[in-house]
Amino acid sequence: WPRSGGIRGGAGMDLFGDLRRMNKRQLYYQVLNFAMIVSSALMIWKGLIVVTGSESPIVVVLSGSMEPAFHRGDLLFLTNFYDDPIRAGEIVVFKVEGRDIPIVHRVIKVHEKGNGNIKFLTKGDNNEVDDRGLYKEGQNWLEKKDVVGRARGFLPYVGMVTIIMNDYPKFKYALLAVMGAYVLLKRES
Repeated sequence: WPRSGGIRGGAGMDLFGDLRRMNKRQLYYQVLNFAMIVSSALMIWKGLIVVTGSESPIVVVLSGSMEPAFHRGDLLFLTNFYDDPIRAGEIVVFKVEGRDIPIVHRVIKVHEKGNGNIKFLTKGDNNEVDDRGLYKEGQNWLEKKDVVGRARGFLPYVGMVTIIMNDYPKFKYALLAVMGAYVLLKRES
């Protein structure tokens, strides 16, 4: 097809054509560039884990159970310093045995024993009842080991992209493919 005035093939045809036109050195450079971006993101994530003390320093609110404090899609920043005691009124992110996704709810009751052992009960601000129905069978209280982190700040609705990608997996893979193709095919000027 002629370049001017003609119709070029679809985006997929252009992608493979661009890859074929690259020499090996350019292709290796682009692959290394992509690997550096991925490894930098992983290093930043691991650094945040060390600095915040939380295994998951940034989480997205997935439900409306904490409205009006947090809405679906809000991005939460967490810390989880072991010496810092948990108090009633704090918003914690916790994992429950048998559930894959952590839960973001408020601490409503704390039981502190003389030996420093703390047990606490949580509830979503928008829920009618406490979280005992969410805990594993026979568990009435959470312990410090169940806590992933405590909310220290948030950005409203920034996490909606994550929710959309979880709700529509094809969109997620298409977005990742486009981003990967962009990094691989981007040429230095």
